[in-house]
This record gives sequence, structure tokens and C-alpha cells, in this order.
Amino acid sequence: MTIRWNSGTTSTISQPISFGPLQVGFEYFFGISASLDMHPHTYIKNDRVTSIPQKITPGSDGKKFWHKGSIADDFRHIEVLDRLTDEAVRYANSQTRNQPFFLYSPLTAPHKPIIPERRFQGRSGLNEWGDFVMQVDWTIGQVMRAMDEKGFTHNTLFIVASDNGATPGADFALLEEKGHDPSYKFRGHKADIFKGGHRVAFVARWPVVISGDSSSDQRICHTNLLATVADITGFELSENSREDSVSILPLLTGRAAVPVREATIHHSINGSFAIRRGHWKLCLCPGLGGWSDPRLKQARKEQLPAVQLYGLSNDIAETRNLQTQHPEIVAEFTALLQRYVQVGAARPVGQNSTMGMCR
Repeated sequence: MTIRWNSGTTSTISQPISFGPLQVGFEYFFGISASLDMHPHTYIKNDRVTSIPQKITPGSDGKKFWHKGSIADDFRHIEVLDRLTDEAVRYANSQTRNQPFFLYSPLTAPHKPIIPERRFQGRSGLNEWGDFVMQVDWTIGQVMRAMDEKGFTHNTLFIVASDNGATPGADFALLEEKGHDPSYKFRGHKADIFKGGHRVAFVARWPVVISGDSSSDQRICHTNLLATVADITGFELSENSREDSVSILPLLTGRAAVPVREATIHHSINGSFAIRRGHWKLCLCPGLGGWSDPRLKQARKEQLPAVQLYGLSNDIAETRNLQTQHPEIVAEFTALLQRYVQVGAARPVGQNSTMGMCR
């Protein structure tokens, strides 16, 4: 969630936040207003800043980039991830076993500015981005350890996921020289329409429900989490509050006999769309739709095809456009995407959250 004030004046920033986490159901909040590269640079507790930003910090360059703006005396960019880690651990330690709780802990890493704490600098043997990823691993470990020490592990669903592929700020060229590719075999990176931008890790631990050696190759996306949590807790969601969300509880329990989603819609930073069903993926843009070359302007100049179709079972790297060989697939997927737009939901309307497979 990004919290914004109407202006950057001290009088405005000192006022309570009118639309923040407390207004959408959270009982407690500690964090910052947006990503770490955005100002005002100050901590927020519940609905107020903990310290009024009085100074202006200059912007920075390269991997350490953040926008020029107001900063509080107690705010140091390099310390924020540790501070958020401490707060998450403190909150977990304050809970009791007989009272269910929900902890959502979005991290500032490995997003820009890429500034690992000093104790992690040089640890990865790659570069600062690799060091920052290691600090993220440490952060997750600290929260998991707190859950273990409190005795919450057995019946707590613990999810770790990322919002997109690696940023080009990671310095792909340098990482490649050292034998590391954050996108693995996948094409593109953060902001692109291809798998390098969208395929991310999703790890779930829930010993009372999930087998420790289990995995699934079904396609899911983060929009599924709303319906999943509602399914687990027995909360009835309204039709217009879960347009694109389908419960993945059948996958967690190992009872999914059929795919939980019909198809998945992808969206790149420049507004391009793609749709995937089974091993087919249709991209409705020339180029990669994001920050990788060729970008949209260059792709149009080169007259690259505005429709791209990939068979992922044989071409996981999305290198061979099959749109001319399979016009029937292009037509079918285009019609499916149009139907989702017309219906206003990327799932069958009226489908309940459990799909009749879990209860």
C-alpha cells in the first residue's frame, strides 16, 4: 500500500493518515509510506509518522537510488530493513497461541535502493544486489524463528513470495560474468510481460495441512490469496470483492484434481496484456512490453508482430513466436480475454471460493 499526503508540508505530514492500513482492517501498522526510494522518508506507526521530516535529503545514483525529498532525523535508509524485521519479530512475540492473528510483512528489499546492511556486504560473492537478497533470506529466517520459538509453527500458514522478477538494477551483466542469472532460463525481468518478469517463488509452510515434501506445478497468482484466506477462515466474500481470486486451498491440501484457475492474465508496466492457459501464452504487444529491449517504441519501429504466441512446454524461454502457425489458438485466447473483460472477472461468475473440492 502506498500512503500519500496532499502536500509535503510539515502541517500536513503531522496529521493522521486518512486512508491507510487502519482504515482497511488492520489493527496495527508500522512501516513507511511507499517503497524505500520514495519520500517522505520517515516511519509511520498506526496512522501517524513517528518523526516529522524536517530536512531534505538529496537523491542518489545507481543501485542506491532514492528520490530527493524530506527525511526525518531518525531515518537511515540502510537501517530500514532491519527495523522492519525487528518490528515483525516483536509482533510475533507479542501473540498468544489461543488467539489467531494475521501478520503481513512487505519488505523494502531487494528493491532499490540496493543497500544491504554492512554485515551482509560482500557476503554473496556477487554484488550488492546479491548481498541484499541474502539479507532478505535472513529477515525471513528471523520471523520464522520467532514463530517456532512461540510454538506457532504447526498450525500457522507461513507464505513467502515476491511481487515480480529481478530488477535490472541488479546489474544482470555483472551477475552473468559471475555465473548467476536471476531470471534463470526465462526471458525478461521486472516490468516485462515475459516469464522473467512474472514467474516468482511461492513457498508455503503449514505443517498441519501441507506435506513437507510436496510441490505443485499448477499456475497461480497473488490474486488467489484473497479467496484462499477467506476459504480457510470460512469468510463469505461478495461477488464484487474477488473478481480475479480463486482459492488455492485445494493445492495446499493436495486435493486439487483439476486446475484451480482456467487462465491467468498478465500485465506489463507499459500497459500490455498477456493471457496464459495450459502451456500456451498469448502476448498482445510487440517486444517485451517493459524495460527490456526492444522497448515498445523500438519494437514498433522494427515492425515486430503485435501478437505473440508461445508454447511453453517446448519453449520455456519464449523465443519462438507461433502466432502464424496457430491462428486458432490466437483467436481462442483473444476471445477468452475479451470474455473476462465483458464479464468483469477472470473466473466463472458465481463460482464459490472452494470450487467444491475442499470441504
